Amino acid sequence: MSLKNDLFLKALRNETVERPPVWMMRQAGRYLPEFRAIRDKYDFFTRCRTPELAAEITVQPIRIVQPDAAILFSDILVVPQAMGIEVLMKENVGPFLPNPIRSAQDVEKVFVPDVQETLGYVMDAIKLTKEMLNGEVPLIGFAGSPWTIFCYAVEGKGSKSFDTAKGFCFSQPEAAHALLQKITDTTIAYLKEKVKAGVDAVQIFDSWGGMLSPVDYQEFSWKYINQIVEALAPETHVIVFGKGCWFALGEMGRSKASALGVDWTCSAQNARYLSGGRITLQGNFDPSRLLSPIPVIKKMVHQMIDEFGKDNYIVNLGHGILPNIPVDHARAFIDAVKEYKGR
Repeated sequence: MSLKNDLFLKALRNETVERPPVWMMRQAGRYLPEFRAIRDKYDFFTRCRTPELAAEITVQPIRIVQPDAAILFSDILVVPQAMGIEVLMKENVGPFLPNPIRSAQDVEKVFVPDVQETLGYVMDAIKLTKEMLNGEVPLIGFAGSPWTIFCYAVEGKGSKSFDTAKGFCFSQPEAAHALLQKITDTTIAYLKEKVKAGVDAVQIFDSWGGMLSPVDYQEFSWKYINQIVEALAPETHVIVFGKGCWFALGEMGRSKASALGVDWTCSAQNARYLSGGRITLQGNFDPSRLLSPIPVIKKMVHQMIDEFGKDNYIVNLGHGILPNIPVDHARAFIDAVKEYKGR
């Protein structure tokens, strides 16, 4: 089925566009009253594992705020779950892993699963979502970076610094690399299945990459992300988003990734310079800025597009949308891009 709106894919192919495409990380989420109504009825992983619910949640923002791409409702932690690592979602705490991995013996127990068997519900959700989207916009699939998954698996919960995870890398590097490779192998298989099921592009979220020094980032994060990029690039467009990873944009820009996400701490000028100036960039509006008055949001969005340039650019936030953003402010962000006329 041909897409009615393929702006997003044009930007990933470095084609000239009238205006840049726009979507928002976590756009299928808590800022929408329609999402909260579903959340109040079903717990987190039930929503992820029930294709009808995941598809409905994915399509909600397409109806309500009308971005140029949908991103499948799921979670990065379904991957460690599939690998035999127990993950719970605790109210007001977030992810909680009762048995964190702290030794080489623990790493040995972690397995690379048959993703069709363990994560088939995600593929079912993709097929259903594609039917519901009916060619309106492309669908993005995603996964966490191996390092980010590793952080949760070793730390056991969210953290401001992930010192335990980093300590495991530095004190038991062999075990750490063995675990990172298992996560990488699982992620490659998982994303390949998503492509077969129908996603039009994939994004790798390296949420905690910025916790590492540039040298350690190469060893414990980028090396594994790049394996995923190399494996997936022949089959689909790959976007890499590393929060706080501006120092790795040069390396990322030389990879086979189709686009790189940028957070709000890196200016458009620096991002273009550091990434080599050719690759499509995505970002970098501060999510908190969506609390600004609507005229300010629109003005800032137009300024941001002017700075990045309308081509080789995907408008997005510098991280996920916050739960307290008014829906009309989220819509104003999207509308501002659609109203963009250029300099």
